Amino acid sequence: MKNLIVRTITGVFFVAAVVVSFLNPMAMVFLFALVTGLTIWEFCGLVNERPFVQVNQFISTVAGVYLFLAMAGHCSGYVTSDTVFIPYLVTIIYLLVAELYLKAKDPINNWAYTMLPQLYIALPFSMINVLAFPQAGRYSFVLPLSVFVFLWMNDTGAYCVGSLLGRHKLFPRVSPGKSWEGSIGGGVLVIGMAALVWWLLEQHAPGEANLNIWHWMGLGLTVVVFGTWGDLVESLLKRTLGIKDSGNILPGHGGMLDRFDSSLLAIPAAVVYLFTISLL
Repeated sequence: MKNLIVRTITGVFFVAAVVVSFLNPMAMVFLFALVTGLTIWEFCGLVNERPFVQVNQFISTVAGVYLFLAMAGHCSGYVTSDTVFIPYLVTIIYLLVAELYLKAKDPINNWAYTMLPQLYIALPFSMINVLAFPQAGRYSFVLPLSVFVFLWMNDTGAYCVGSLLGRHKLFPRVSPGKSWEGSIGGGVLVIGMAALVWWLLEQHAPGEANLNIWHWMGLGLTVVVFGTWGDLVESLLKRTLGIKDSGNILPGHGGMLDRFDSSLLAIPAAVVYLFTISLL
């Protein structure tokens, strides 16, 4: 009971922080730059406990945060030159070349675990800026906030329906608690929420996101599918590392990876979806 209360309080503050941050572009950039840094730091700390792995935790974290900030500046129009990405590229080259001099027993392991958080964490989080700044100089919280709302609704629907009706395991090898019934229930709830978002925007902010109801439901379905895969990917990561939670920074919820696992695939998938239908 105590754990449920702690988990609920943490969840409320987490949702409130994300929602409030999206109301202001500077707050959004600050919060998710912080989230990017904390998540990469957590990931590097976990993999550094594996035999023959030595990832430069500090430089990897700084590089990931810089990529997020560079993308924010580029997408917002605040930074007009593409040279803003050069320091990031130089850092990646350094992390590769450094292995020549470190004399590690398994440099390939180091390279792999160094590049993985950039691909798996820094790049997806930086894509939030693509959603938040659909045009240079114009900020809109509608798309990035909607992705997170869809993820939360999917988790809620999957848990409730899965608890009541779950019989058929979705992916027992990786996450034995997930069921097909729960996933379908979460998907139906999200598609309904997507239709509601479209209706609310039509009533109060027409043209804000330039999506019709079918586009919104397609976005919702995209978030459901890739959010579920994102959750499973993190579950596989934890099973491989032999851990239950990625950290303990969020009481009752574990670590940063535990809290943002679904978004790490859902955000870039949403960007690809919106580019595919030519709305970004």
